[in-house]
Amino acid sequence: MISLQLIRDDPDGVKRAVARKGEPTEPIDRLVVADARRRQLEAEANELRAERNAGNRQLGELVRAAQADPAAALQGRLASLSIQIDTLDVELRALETAIESDLLLVPNLPHPSVPDGIGPDDNAVIRSWGEPAAAGTGPPHWEIGERLGLFDLARGAKIAGSGFILYTGPGARLQRALIGLMLEIAARHGYEELWSPILVNAASARGTGQLPDKEAQMYVIERDDLYLIPTAEVPVTNVYRDEILPADALPIYHAAYTPCFRREAGAAGKETRGLLRVHQFDKVEMVKFVLPETSWDELETLTRDAEEVLEALEIPYRTVERCTADLGFAPAKGYDLEAWSPGVGTWLEVSSCSNYTDFQARRMNLRYRSTPEARPELLHTLNGSGLGMSRTYAALLETHLQPDGAVRVPAALQPHFGADVIR
Repeated sequence: MISLQLIRDDPDGVKRAVARKGEPTEPIDRLVVADARRRQLEAEANELRAERNAGNRQLGELVRAAQADPAAALQGRLASLSIQIDTLDVELRALETAIESDLLLVPNLPHPSVPDGIGPDDNAVIRSWGEPAAAGTGPPHWEIGERLGLFDLARGAKIAGSGFILYTGPGARLQRALIGLMLEIAARHGYEELWSPILVNAASARGTGQLPDKEAQMYVIERDDLYLIPTAEVPVTNVYRDEILPADALPIYHAAYTPCFRREAGAAGKETRGLLRVHQFDKVEMVKFVLPETSWDELETLTRDAEEVLEALEIPYRTVERCTADLGFAPAKGYDLEAWSPGVGTWLEVSSCSNYTDFQARRMNLRYRSTPEARPELLHTLNGSGLGMSRTYAALLETHLQPDGAVRVPAALQPHFGADVIR
């Protein structure tokens, strides 16, 4: 969450920044009113407590002096003060709850360098790599995969429903090989591997900004108040929640493979067929915990780490900077990596790399000390997909399809897959 002090100091500036993301500004108006009322009540309560404390001292003197009547009158006044204080405390607690709730609804403010826009079409292409084949030069991945026996969409739907994929034989091995290569590249760049839970509690989901979930994308296990993760960002970023880290431990890099679960909208069309929009998919996530003064450079290196995976897979891609409307609730700035899918004829988002500044850290109470004696400060968190599997898988099949119908396995992937071609 953002700082309440920032809203207090410049509510109009915060509203302008929030509006750039296309998010509602009403919570900010409510916060300004509630914060002012809370400070007023705190001042009144403090005055009443001071009066009660002074009265208690005076009462002791009256009792010691055996002045029964004045003592009784003062006791009545003190009782009245206690009732007034209790009444104010009730209103204060309600205000604090309302303030906390509204703060959770305010998105992170976009960095001034983020381009304005109204949707993904306004994202700016920063750079590209490789030579994309002409759209429609080959069949889409779902035809390739079914013909080569890599996955079975019909049986996956029978088991769990539309949007759940059953990988089979060499297709399952290819999935495992991709995960292995991605973790290998992450390790090469200093990311310590974690194997995390795929269920998280509400505090974890709230800490990274998944809750409150406006789009209701998370699968909920209501009986146990647990959530299936939409990304490994959630469990990995929460590893250090409510901790104070020493500055000399930073930066900390972690990478984790997990299955991910999202209640994606199930619209029809070629951009949702096959592996392109699924409810369960695999992903390797890279997460960074860094000092605030280094976080913008860390975003660039994080993005480069993800790009290296696509280059190892020999898939043409482009890197785009997300505009304000496409940035998302929690990031302050971010890039998407889009792999070219010649069979489908479109660019597929396979990674989002984002700097959250201190937004998640404040929600998680995650801090560091610059020295052992220094006051704790909020650190910065970043994360990026390295990569999301199903769309990468689709782009891989379409990009490396050979004239004889086989799929070439890129050299970097061959040691993990165990062959140089899929027939």
